[in-house]
Amino acid sequence: MNSSLNIAVERILEKPMELCGTESITSFPLLGEMQASGECRFLTPVSYDLKVAREYDHIRVSGSVEAEVEMTCSRCAQLFNKAANSVFTIIFRKAGSCEEEFDEETELSAEDLISSTYVGEDISLVHEIEEQLAMSLPLKPLCNTNCKGLCPVCGADLNKVSCSCSEKAFNFKFSALKDFKVNK
Repeated sequence: MNSSLNIAVERILEKPMELCGTESITSFPLLGEMQASGECRFLTPVSYDLKVAREYDHIRVSGSVEAEVEMTCSRCAQLFNKAANSVFTIIFRKAGSCEEEFDEETELSAEDLISSTYVGEDISLVHEIEEQLAMSLPLKPLCNTNCKGLCPVCGADLNKVSCSCSEKAFNFKFSALKDFKVNK
């Protein structure tokens, strides 16, 4: 595991500690899996700018992460580059220090949604950084919001050419029923 993204808890003071740098995608297993599966391709290392500080019984990590990513447009299937970035805050608590019994219907506070736990004397930021970047990527990537996509009939890229197929009204919802006949 990467030592620059592992912080010894004893070194964290009330005065914020700044962590800035870049790390290769190989340091982040989740991002490596995303790249290996073809979901995206990371063009730059992950850069981070974080502040780490002790606050009462927890440790607050806030800052930003970013990387340049190549993705495939979900409409026209063309490759395009996108800046993946996230600004976040995560609160770390020592595992077991704040465990409570929860009923089945416990409402989570905003602080619960940005909380994580750590075990031992070190906090690894690898998982949080890769999770923040992964969540910043769109589920249906678009090269631009006005992308026209591909013609459903001939497959032409409608951003580059016009085809006569696209002039005909075509509704996929009921296309399976176009030859359906009911006998009385």
